[in-house]
Amino acid sequence: MLSFGVTVLPDPPYQRMIELMKLAEQHGFEYAWTYDSHILWEESYATLPLAAAQTSKIKLGHFVTNPGIRDATITASWYATMQDISDGRMVMGIGRGDSSRRVVGLKPVKVADFEQRCAMIKDLMNGRSVDWNEKELELKWVRKELPDIPMWIAGYGPKALAVAGRVGDGVIIQLADPVIIQWIMDTARRAAEEAGRDPSVLKCIVGAPSHISDDIADAREQSRWFPAMVSNHVMDLIERYGEDSEARARGHAEVVRRRDHPAAHERHCLKPSLAWDW
Repeated sequence: MLSFGVTVLPDPPYQRMIELMKLAEQHGFEYAWTYDSHILWEESYATLPLAAAQTSKIKLGHFVTNPGIRDATITASWYATMQDISDGRMVMGIGRGDSSRRVVGLKPVKVADFEQRCAMIKDLMNGRSVDWNEKELELKWVRKELPDIPMWIAGYGPKALAVAGRVGDGVIIQLADPVIIQWIMDTARRAAEEAGRDPSVLKCIVGAPSHISDDIADAREQSRWFPAMVSNHVMDLIERYGEDSEARARGHAEVVRRRDHPAAHERHCLKPSLAWDW
């Protein structure tokens, strides 16, 4: 089953982000995502509630947030609060923290810590009791009649993808190469099966920038900022596992070799996302 979403940069003016999310809802898109990088763009933890108040059907979330720039319990509580405000329309995309942490001089969250925090956030934001910092915590005000907030985990390397398989409801992939996608989903589903979970329930979201134009050169110019940004993840993989390793997968290195950093991001670029059973 295939569904469509859009990702809107949280650039000023903030009203434009809300306008585009409302437009996506009017045209039948199922998801409206935005980024979470508080130095590069406006603080989307402040603007997404405004979008929730001005929409009624479209699902809302981050593509992606992370558990390392804020206390993980704040992230869980914020999503639980947004689930109430939106009347059950929240979806969480979460990764280890790339631009959000690197821009302030921090490295992405270590994989072991990432898994521990994701597992805690998933339970806490959905009203289940957790043990955290030697304390038992529970958001007793969570509305039990609302559905669980799904957690979609972004990852490229085998360790992060294993976390997606063990903890997540799906995998976020910010690339659109079918060979790489197949390798990523196989890796995550193998970890799910090893953890005793049903691997077939692990969903796949693919996000890639699009620019509609008859001018191919201009279309590439307008959209190439995104693979340049994503290539940070690919470079990490190559440095850790080597360019010819399985972790690279076919085509990973090409993203790096062809990347070209533009001067600035396209304002309020719309990035389509596709969710389906891969």
